[in-house]
Amino acid sequence: MDLKLWIIPPLTGLTLGWIIRWLYARFQLTAAEQLARRIKEDAVKDADAIRKEMLLEAKEKIISERNHAERETRERRAELQRLEHRVLQREDAIEKKFRQAERVEQQLAEKEKGFKARENALLQEEDRYRLELERISGLTSGEAKAQLIKYLENEAVHDAQTIINKIENEANINAEKKAQDILVTAIQRLTTDVTSEVTVSTVSLPDDEMKGRIIGREGRNIRTFETITGVDIIIDDTPEAVVISCFDPVRREIAKISLDRLVSDGRIHPARIEEVVSKVSREVSQKIFEEGEKLIYDLGLHNISQDAIRLLGRLYFRTSYGQNVLKHSREVSQLASLLAAELGANRELTKRAAVLHDIGKGVDTDSDLNHAEIGMDMARKMGEDARVINAIGAHHGDIEPCCIESVIVQIADAISAARPGARRESLDSYIKRLKNLENIATGFAGVEKAFAIQAGRELRVVVYNEQVNDEQSRLMARNVAKKIEGDLHYPGRIKVTIIRETRIVEYAR
Repeated sequence: MDLKLWIIPPLTGLTLGWIIRWLYARFQLTAAEQLARRIKEDAVKDADAIRKEMLLEAKEKIISERNHAERETRERRAELQRLEHRVLQREDAIEKKFRQAERVEQQLAEKEKGFKARENALLQEEDRYRLELERISGLTSGEAKAQLIKYLENEAVHDAQTIINKIENEANINAEKKAQDILVTAIQRLTTDVTSEVTVSTVSLPDDEMKGRIIGREGRNIRTFETITGVDIIIDDTPEAVVISCFDPVRREIAKISLDRLVSDGRIHPARIEEVVSKVSREVSQKIFEEGEKLIYDLGLHNISQDAIRLLGRLYFRTSYGQNVLKHSREVSQLASLLAAELGANRELTKRAAVLHDIGKGVDTDSDLNHAEIGMDMARKMGEDARVINAIGAHHGDIEPCCIESVIVQIADAISAARPGARRESLDSYIKRLKNLENIATGFAGVEKAFAIQAGRELRVVVYNEQVNDEQSRLMARNVAKKIEGDLHYPGRIKVTIIRETRIVEYAR
């Protein structure tokens, strides 16, 4: 009983608290609903107010846009009216001009009729005058016109020929003077030596007893020497000297040096000969390369192949009419470089082509080709420029030069070979060569006389005009050139010129 009494008060308190909280929550819910209704009503009122305000603004904007559009429409209508007025004015002006042009056209048509009538009258008058002139002169108009044209043509040809001759003479004078200035300047700037060196294949001996030691027992020493060196030793009655004969200047030089050393040493037998020749061959090979390398260095050339350097070095032992070919190549290169600088050509390429122009002379070959053709093949194999190859082939006129550098090399080669002291040739052989040239030409039928000029580099042949015509002259020039090629030996080339002329002489008394 006491326990129940103790439990009832807490339950009553809990129940009362729950009721109070429920009533408070109910009160708050009611208040929130009322607040929500008020907020909703206020929002509706605000939305109505905003809607009315926006409607009002839209109406005002529509009214403003309508007023603006009406104003623009009125302005465009006014502009169109002004344009229409101007178009109408222009149409009126064009109409007036058109009527004026019609009047002018009518006036021109009337004048044209008058001109045609006058033209017909003038034509009739011209016909009358022409007939009268033909009657007086005894010539028709066509004949008179032909005579007049012929006279004018003759006058024009004469005047033109006079002008051409004057221009040609002035050009020749100026060109010759300019060429002389260039050549003189180039030659003056080049320092050259007079050729005095002659390749002599003679070995001096201390006494004639040495000839027997060179021959050896049963000729074994001389046979061994000739077999190893590839030369011929001529032992004759010449006191204290033997002669070495060989077409190859390098082999001849090796043989000469080897024989000099053997004679100086005194020990001459096959084993010693082989030893000395082998050593001298190595020394000469080194000398060849050094001379070629020295030439390239002195000229300031680059990218020259080893083969080209060796071929140039071989020219050190080769001469042409007493002129050392290596020195000649150096001289031609320097001359060509100076000429190229004066003429504005490619100086480096010209100098390169000039130094290689005689490279074919350094090739040991049994080919039938001349040294220019051999040089072209060697330069082509060494990858040289096409202009360099052309200059090598054209320096003696075997092919046509394709560029100014080739012509310069040709000129420099001629200067170097023809300058005083460059080459030696005995007076007797020189005169004999010139006489042979003239005799070859005079041996042809129809030749009046022949002259060898320019140191035998040109042959001028005068033929009888009545016996030889133009075609026969061309054929004769070719035949004379072929006969010279077959019968004579000469350096460079010889120009054959056939002269056939008609001379008519009258005397005015």
